[in-house]
Amino acid sequence: MKHFPIFLAVEGRRIVLSGGGDAAMAKLRLLMKTEAHLTVIAADIAGDIHKWADQGKLRIIARAMEPGDALCAALFYAANEDDAEDARVSAIAHAEGALVNIVDNLADSQFITPAIVDRDPVTVAIGTEGAAPVLARAIKADLEERLPTSLGVLARIGKTFRHAVDILPMGRKRRDFWTSFYFGTGPKALADNGEFGVIPALETLLDTHVMTTAKEGTVDLVGAGPGDPELLTLKARNALDKADVVIHDRLVTGEILELARREAIIIDAGKEGFGKSMAQSDIDALIVSHALDGRHVVRLKAGDPTVFGRLDEEIEAIEAHDIPYRIIPGITAASAAVANIGQSLTKRGRNSAVRLITGHDTKGYADHDWKALAAPGEVAAIYMGKKSARFIQGRLLMHGADPATPVTIIENVSRADQQIIATTLAELEPTLSKADLKGPAITFYGLAPRDAAAQARQLKEFA
Repeated sequence: MKHFPIFLAVEGRRIVLSGGGDAAMAKLRLLMKTEAHLTVIAADIAGDIHKWADQGKLRIIARAMEPGDALCAALFYAANEDDAEDARVSAIAHAEGALVNIVDNLADSQFITPAIVDRDPVTVAIGTEGAAPVLARAIKADLEERLPTSLGVLARIGKTFRHAVDILPMGRKRRDFWTSFYFGTGPKALADNGEFGVIPALETLLDTHVMTTAKEGTVDLVGAGPGDPELLTLKARNALDKADVVIHDRLVTGEILELARREAIIIDAGKEGFGKSMAQSDIDALIVSHALDGRHVVRLKAGDPTVFGRLDEEIEAIEAHDIPYRIIPGITAASAAVANIGQSLTKRGRNSAVRLITGHDTKGYADHDWKALAAPGEVAAIYMGKKSARFIQGRLLMHGADPATPVTIIENVSRADQQIIATTLAELEPTLSKADLKGPAITFYGLAPRDAAAQARQLKEFA
């Protein structure tokens, strides 16, 4: 992010614009929506700008810009449509302390003016850092259609009522009040009785919320999927949007955490196999304590919380305190990974079952029915299998597995830095050691990427 988006207070402050042609008028149409004091400086000024000056919307200085003209200005626009003149006036404005924008000159501008959706006082600013103005305009057009014009009216009325709502405690109860107003009571009152009907509806709504006892805390046990934010379910996104507290594990990506409310408390409860970790009992206590304080808690787990997520332990802790909860499943790593290698977990004539197994458990390396897994055609998705790869390889070979059985390791499933490594059971180690994988990985026993599998079949046919 090269440009940090902010909303600058310009009420009663100077904004100076140098230029009097089409580029100047385009900027002025936007600037006249503000409550700033506008000054236009140019020797040659278009008629519309004179008309706006006659209407009291701006002040004109009908000459070329001189030192002193930008003193005390918050913002300065150079819109002369002449590179040399824009450079000259910008130097003056820089020296006099104004933030400078040169129209159609991103490199020399200190700020940019975004595309704006205006539902005053609700304002949506859309910027692409000059990379794609057409895209910004398309997003603006889409938002213009989605946001009703009445939104600004409700926001203005709501702003005058904010001090009265201070009677409600900060947090969930106050947020519930405003949610009810903006998405229920307010639009209905405006449609039924116009603006004059909104304040009485607000007062009634406030009385109702003051008299309502605080909601009890709740817990959502949410699957964050393998890492790609676009693989997050809609229900999971809605839960993040409403959460007061998000308790996440270490595999949840930053892009997904960005979807949580800005005001939410974000707690890293990461655990690492054979490494540093927060004890499960401490995680259980965190979930329970925040929920008992009346908060909406999201326990966010990578993948699907029902797959190797110690979900039952957390549910037992929640139920012990009679806290309401729900489970929101996610896309488990095996499903995302197998899609990314162009295969399916089951295939008619190959395997009618698939095993989801873990490489280690609370006691160390996990033991499984190795004899059954070693049979031809078996498929297994091995979670947390990097450190236990040599152990798994040895057990399978010891029980008669074919050394040529395909094995595929996928690191950082579904993410931009995903890496796919195709090997065989015989070469599982040292392949993994040489790869030196740093991210989370899932291992498929009995599956090769579709391209690699096709090449293997061709080689077999020609052998």
